[in-house]
Amino acid sequence: MKFWQNLSWIETDQQIECARFAEEVGFDGVMHGDHFCFPDVIRSRYPMSPDGAAPMPTDWAYPDLWVTMAAQAAVTSRLRFAAAIYTMATRHPIVTAKATGTLALLSGNRAIVGVAPGWMKEEFDAAGIPFERRGARLDEAIRATRKLWGGGAIEHHGEFYDFGPVRLEPMPGYALPIYIGGSGEVAWKRAARLGDGWIGGGDAPEDVPELLATLKRLRAEAGRADQPFETILPLTRPASVDELKRLHAAGMDATVAYPFMLTIGPRSTIDEKKRAMDAFARDYIRAFA
Repeated sequence: MKFWQNLSWIETDQQIECARFAEEVGFDGVMHGDHFCFPDVIRSRYPMSPDGAAPMPTDWAYPDLWVTMAAQAAVTSRLRFAAAIYTMATRHPIVTAKATGTLALLSGNRAIVGVAPGWMKEEFDAAGIPFERRGARLDEAIRATRKLWGGGAIEHHGEFYDFGPVRLEPMPGYALPIYIGGSGEVAWKRAARLGDGWIGGGDAPEDVPELLATLKRLRAEAGRADQPFETILPLTRPASVDELKRLHAAGMDATVAYPFMLTIGPRSTIDEKKRAMDAFARDYIRAFA
């Protein structure tokens, strides 16, 4: 079982030290949220809450996640980094490939590109990109970005993107892992067809076995059952060590320590965050060591 710390929304000047300490106490990786921008007025329905209201205020911190990961990679050696979740469809594939390809080279391929179509129409409006058919746009962006990571003269001629031949040098020469997020059947099928893994949005422990079985079935139907696939599942309530061991046996590869915003509060010192990470490591990570 692997364990991740969600570092979304923390004070930006604490990001580097939090990553360094997370590696020290045994976390496998750290996660970062993303938005292209955060409009002041949001009418879109947030899919993860019962009333559709987004839980995050518009002034919560979203530093550029690729820049943040590069800074954290410079002070760590094995810690991995995951976008949870990058709204890839609001960016051009060339922009995504250049930033993430550079990060892969600087970090020793320790970054995971977690993507989903996005839920906030106002964010797409600000980017000048139609909100409609964002899922199909994302699928094409994934394919185009993977081509660009290969390096050399690349061209792509599709429904949403048309470019090339162009070069982005240097590129890693391999595809970074792309994990799919979201909710429901459409997202699960996208993960089965295109993903190297799944990043959940929050599941009850008792619901995890059925989700894992669904992903396994869909991957088999897509002819990809034999390919590597990692599942990182935040849980909606704390689970015991015994529960986690059962879920790991059922196929859950990793889970996530809650964001400090939800456990300590909107503002906390670096020492408070370190104590929280150390307590989680004591209660969970060391129990699996």
